Amino acid sequence: MRAKTRTTTLKWNETALGDEVTPLEIPVTTTVIVAGAIASRDYMPVHHDRTFAMKQGSPDVFMNILTTNGYCVRFLTDWAGPEAMVKKLSIRLGVPAFPNDSLRFTGSVTGKSEGDREGLVEITFKATNSLGEHATGTAVISLLDGVGP
Repeated sequence: MRAKTRTTTLKWNETALGDEVTPLEIPVTTTVIVAGAIASRDYMPVHHDRTFAMKQGSPDVFMNILTTNGYCVRFLTDWAGPEAMVKKLSIRLGVPAFPNDSLRFTGSVTGKSEGDREGLVEITFKATNSLGEHATGTAVISLLDGVGP
């Protein structure tokens, strides 16, 4: 199940505590892992060389943290829309993400506040695969519309 990307930005006053963020499923393939490592200039062999990764005790290559970060932001902005800004992202890595084991992102609104002409929404989220929780975290998203007078 892939989330549909919003074409309009969510309004702050249309969000409420407990709102679910639209789930996102990422099919993790070897190509996704290698491309993410190359794009983030992470040339550690465990992210592109299966033989090397296996010699290190891993069953296969695995996703790097920068690729995970990128997918966390995509999950948030697919839900919030193109003009939303991720102001803060805090994640903790858990189990690895290996090829042929999709990541499923879920989350909900856990806080709301007003900043300087912006509405801030806090999201608590996680990304899981068959091994358990790959990443857990919180984010603060800025939504400009729908704040005060």
